[in-house]
Amino acid sequence: MKLRRLAAVARKESLHLLRDWRSLTLALAIPLLLILLYGYALTLDLRNVPTVVWDQGRSPESRELLSLFGNSPYFTVKAYRNSYPQLQEDLDRGRAMVAIVVPSDFAAKVQTGKPVQIQILGDGSDANTSRLAMNYASNIGAIYARTVTAEQMLLKGRGKLQQPVELAARAWYNPGLRSQNVLIPGIIALVMIVVAALLTSTTIAKEWETGTMEQLISTPLRGPELIFGKIVPYFCIGMIDVALAVLMGKWIFDVQIVGNSALLFAMSALFLTGALFFGLMLSIKLKSQVLANQLAIIAGFLPTLLLSGFVFAIENMPIPLQILTYIVPARYFIAILRGIYLKGIGLEILWLNALFLAIYALIMIVVANRNFTFKLE
Repeated sequence: MKLRRLAAVARKESLHLLRDWRSLTLALAIPLLLILLYGYALTLDLRNVPTVVWDQGRSPESRELLSLFGNSPYFTVKAYRNSYPQLQEDLDRGRAMVAIVVPSDFAAKVQTGKPVQIQILGDGSDANTSRLAMNYASNIGAIYARTVTAEQMLLKGRGKLQQPVELAARAWYNPGLRSQNVLIPGIIALVMIVVAALLTSTTIAKEWETGTMEQLISTPLRGPELIFGKIVPYFCIGMIDVALAVLMGKWIFDVQIVGNSALLFAMSALFLTGALFFGLMLSIKLKSQVLANQLAIIAGFLPTLLLSGFVFAIENMPIPLQILTYIVPARYFIAILRGIYLKGIGLEILWLNALFLAIYALIMIVVANRNFTFKLE
């Protein structure tokens, strides 16, 4: 393999990219759109859940309880209702996700120290949000109960309420528990696999469809020189996209890199190499731009989104799917990104994930070269 011929192919492909400004614009715009879309729309934080209330007693005690809900960042009281049918209509129409029912004897039972139940109705059609909302509601109820108990003990002259055990919880690597800190590294992996699928899945197929492959065959060019030459400009674009994703994560979502930035880009280059040769391999095998592009999106984007741990925790998946995730390269890359972004760790801990990425890249390079036949068929 001669570097001069490889550089000539890389120059040819670069000129084609510069002339095809639509593809180049798409390759640079998609990362920006994906980061903005997923960064703002995809959030695991519970905020401002629309809530409706039926306060049957309308007492100072019930208003004090409801003020805890209204003043919290988790609930937004939208309306007060007077019956269950009204609450049900709000839930049915999506005007509210949570309904709170305070019984008419709430104040009397609170004043006498008797147990009293508050009804929390959640929209189970969104199971995750409903579960989180009801957990937060239970915590607010527990805070109110402790406050009332403490006040009653003071009135009776029993002193302050002392908790026998106090749990102090702290998130070690993400103290604010911001979902963006977890999602932005995963979005980088998603951006890279999408860009790689869009760019390289059509390169070889395009040469066959347009008839230019016959001209290339008549030259002294060799197969590996053509393959590596075509990868070079797309690799450069992919690394530019990584830089854009990192900068947008920092400037727009305030997601800082705790660890080594150079290691992050090195691991990104390793993952990008495997992804590019994967798309190139599909282009070689299918020889159809449309089919190669569609299959690259399905085989690259969907596993990265669903089976890499980007959105859904692998530990919560069924055992067969957990086993399947071991062949998804993005699983190891996202683990590396989160380790560098959030924990600040290096290869002394992440070496196994890096090794799997290197094996993936090597396999894709070998498979792409072995499947490419540089001759007329």
